[in-house]
Amino acid sequence: MRRLALLGASGHGKVVADTAFASGWDVIEFFDDAWPQRQQNGPWSVVGGSVELLKRWQEFQGVIVSIGDCAVRMEKHRTLLAAGAPLTTVVHPAAVVSRHAVLGVGTVVMAGGVVNIDAVVGQAGIINTGATVDHDCRLGDAVHICPGAHLSGHVQVGHGSWVGVGAAIKQGMVLGERVTVGAGAVVVQNVPDGLTVVGNPAVPMGAGKT
Repeated sequence: MRRLALLGASGHGKVVADTAFASGWDVIEFFDDAWPQRQQNGPWSVVGGSVELLKRWQEFQGVIVSIGDCAVRMEKHRTLLAAGAPLTTVVHPAAVVSRHAVLGVGTVVMAGGVVNIDAVVGQAGIINTGATVDHDCRLGDAVHICPGAHLSGHVQVGHGSWVGVGAAIKQGMVLGERVTVGAGAVVVQNVPDGLTVVGNPAVPMGAGKT
């Protein structure tokens, strides 16, 4: 019987759990620092906090950090990795991941997600529902591609960046680290580190306002 521990009992965590269940994990248990006040996340039990997980990870065949915030997810991921926890990757059976793509440990690909040939996704990534990552893309660690967002070929996305719901990234674009792309934005120019861009075409938030 395969047991999976998830750190982060949020709405996002429920989707990760549902994805894991669909992909064949038998028992799923949540850990969250809101425990013991938080005892349940959907149909799954919350059985401890992050401290308890660090003590109990040997009981599980897999561990994933199911926290949406990119920086927090990567911090928790590194802590578990350093402790020797069996971090794993989960792909929904309704997703399509090329056998020639690379998924870093701790990454989750939700239903309808697509990762095409020669794409590389770093550790602790999220390819959310219906999102697509086309050929030869390079995604850093803890990148979140939100539902319905689309990356054309040869796009690069730096560590800890967030591509919002329904956004579209033109082929060959380079997004720096900790970039935020707003929902529905269309990115046709490179985006430097730490910038938030919105609109069609995407521009830095607040640009043009007086």
